Amino acid sequence: MSNSDKTRHVILDRALAHVVFDGWSWKALKAAAKDANIDPIMLKRAFPKGPRDLVYYFSESADKLMLEELGHLDIGSLPIRERVATAIKTRLQQNIIHKEALRKLLSYLALPRNFLLSASLTYRTVDSIWYFAGDNSTDFNFYTKRGLLAGVYTSTILYWLADQSEDCTNTWAFLDRRISEVLKIPSLTKVFKKQASSALSKFKRTRSRI
Repeated sequence: MSNSDKTRHVILDRALAHVVFDGWSWKALKAAAKDANIDPIMLKRAFPKGPRDLVYYFSESADKLMLEELGHLDIGSLPIRERVATAIKTRLQQNIIHKEALRKLLSYLALPRNFLLSASLTYRTVDSIWYFAGDNSTDFNFYTKRGLLAGVYTSTILYWLADQSEDCTNTWAFLDRRISEVLKIPSLTKVFKKQASSALSKFKRTRSRI
């Protein structure tokens, strides 16, 4: 990890406590930098666009952490739907202690000016999930599957944020239902089954590059 990455990591770690009260804002960023004894110049270098860069870095870090944990799992015998469900569960479980920060994040991303950022972050996350699941499509199915999974992923996050059930059991049941609904589309089901056999080897061969 480079020095600049270390600085961003430290600031993000401190900022997660402040965004709960101040939102994903310059106020939260400055408070985080003060907590970490990082001067304003270093803060500006780490996050030139302020909260926008902080949001991007948080999402990017969460994607990497998700793939890192998933890389230690034995998924050889798992069908595609379970790989996808496992990835989404991992992503959410890793951020269980940051639920309120994520709630504030959704409010930030819901602003009209952040539409493209929201779409970009969602696409990157679902693309990472399909990567883990073993997707190697290059045709129209590539975009179809990511679009459908984006709907599953975002709706599951919203459900999860409001879920009060023990160990989020209601959320996981909701997730399973949503995935089942997507798999009812015949053409996609056929594609998923076709790609399942090569998924594990591809993921293990390339995950070290992440």
